[in-house]
Amino acid sequence: VLAHLYARRTLEAGFTTCRSLGAHGFVDVALRNAIDRGDIPGPRLQVSTYYISATGGHGDQVGFSPWLTGATPPEMSGIADGVDAVRQKVRYLVKYGADVITFGASAGVLSEEESVGAPQYSQEEMNAIVEEAHLWEKRVAAHAHGTEAIKMAIRAGITSVEHGSLIDDEGLALMKEHGTWLVADIYNDTYILAEFEKLGFPEHIIEKERMVGRAQRENFRKAVEAGIKIAYGTDAAIFPHGKNGRQFRYMVEWGLTPMEAIQSATVSAADLLGWGDRLGSVAPGKLADIVAVAGDPLVDVAVLEAVDFVMKGGVVVKNELE
Repeated sequence: VLAHLYARRTLEAGFTTCRSLGAHGFVDVALRNAIDRGDIPGPRLQVSTYYISATGGHGDQVGFSPWLTGATPPEMSGIADGVDAVRQKVRYLVKYGADVITFGASAGVLSEEESVGAPQYSQEEMNAIVEEAHLWEKRVAAHAHGTEAIKMAIRAGITSVEHGSLIDDEGLALMKEHGTWLVADIYNDTYILAEFEKLGFPEHIIEKERMVGRAQRENFRKAVEAGIKIAYGTDAAIFPHGKNGRQFRYMVEWGLTPMEAIQSATVSAADLLGWGDRLGSVAPGKLADIVAVAGDPLVDVAVLEAVDFVMKGGVVVKNELE
C-alpha cells in the first residue's frame, strides 16, 4: 500500500534507477512492473525479491516462537540451507521476477545474532548461489560485514559487497583482483545511533552498530586509497526513503572527491547494474536522466541532498527551479 509513496520520494530525490536488495511478498516485483508500465512514478528498479539467508541468519526471524512466524509457507521466504537448497532458491526467485540475487554472507547489525560478521554460509553454499545465478545471467550482491565472510563471498564470484564493514587488506586485494564492487552505506551509522533507540531497538543491537560504524568508515577510506570500484548505495529504508542523497557528504568526508562521489551514483552505479550502455551519463543514445540543483556540488556536495529538478527518460518529474 505504501510502496508507491516511497518510490515517488526516491525519484523526486533525484534517484532515477535503483536496486532493491530484498523485499517480502514480491512487492518489489509488482512495484517495478507498475513503474515500468507507467502506472505510477518511481525509479527504474532492479529487484532481488527475497534475500537468501541461512536458517537463523540475518534474513531469518529469530527469537520468536515458530507459532508466530510459521504462518508463511516455507517457500515464501528466502531461507535455504545446503548446496541443493540454495540453488533451488535462486531458481525460485528468478522464476518469480528477480533481476539480481542477494544473499547474506555474514551476520548483521539490526538482527538478533550475537555476531555482526560471522559467516552464515559455507564456501560451497556461496559458490553454488553465485554459480546458479550466473547460469541465469544474474548478478549477485552479498550482504557482508565480517572479514572472513567478505573474502569467502568474493572468492565465490559475487558482483558486489554490500557494507564491507570489517574488510581487511587481504579482502581489499581480493576485491581489486576480482573487480568486485563495494557498496558501503556509510551514512547509516549516524542515523541509527541518533534514531534507533527512539524506535525501540534494544541496546545490544545499537551496540553492534557502535562496534561496526566507525570501522566501516575507516575501511571505506582504505578502499578508496586502494582503488576499489565503489558504487553508491544507501540501505534505505534504514533511514526514510527520499533522504538517499545524505550519503554524498560522508563519502567525501571519508575519502572521495565530490566528483568521485557523484560518479559513484551515476556512471559507476550504472556499470554495477550492467546498464552502463543506457544509463549513468548524458550522451547520445542513452536515456535522458538528468538532475539539477541550485548550487555547485563540486564545491558543496551536500546540495545533492535536496535536488531541484529531476528528469527521467526525457520526462520532467520535478521542477522547482522555475
